[in-house]
Amino acid sequence: MSDTRLAGGLAPGSSPGTGARVPTPVAPFAVQPGEGTALETPTGDVVTIKAATRQTNGSLTVLELVIGPGKGPALHTHLREDELWYVLDGVFRFKADGGAMLRVPTGGMAFGPRGTPHAFQNIGETPGRLLVITTPSGLERFFEESAALLPGPAGPEVLTAVGHANWVEFTGPPVGVSDPL
Repeated sequence: MSDTRLAGGLAPGSSPGTGARVPTPVAPFAVQPGEGTALETPTGDVVTIKAATRQTNGSLTVLELVIGPGKGPALHTHLREDELWYVLDGVFRFKADGGAMLRVPTGGMAFGPRGTPHAFQNIGETPGRLLVITTPSGLERFFEESAALLPGPAGPEVLTAVGHANWVEFTGPPVGVSDPL
């Protein structure tokens, strides 16, 4: 066993603050088009888990959502995750923080910090696609647990229970109901 030291006398893989071992880094990986775990969402759309907690050592979750025209989730708040939405295809509107309505077309993005009530809606005439990145990781569990209770759209009681178990609070109706086009 080697006694190699880095600058400042640190052993490789140790923390500068404490000298303690840092977690083993995760292996680099790639996810090809069409790959990932595809699940039905509570709204009857499709989410594909591209990167989950175990793959990223808890740092982030990456999801691809395909949302039908006029559809989107109920108003909700993530208690522990920041959320970024990148529009891959389509036009979406995002309602955030009590009423600000953000319109985002293909190639645009929106951000919702943890604790911010938000919802979104595909306002196009064809299915839209979002790349969703949350940090820290864990949001994939909400979709895994809700998909296990399906098929078909889930009722409010089910969403509330699954959401609560995964640090998500549902607080209002979808944007299409609260703010019709």
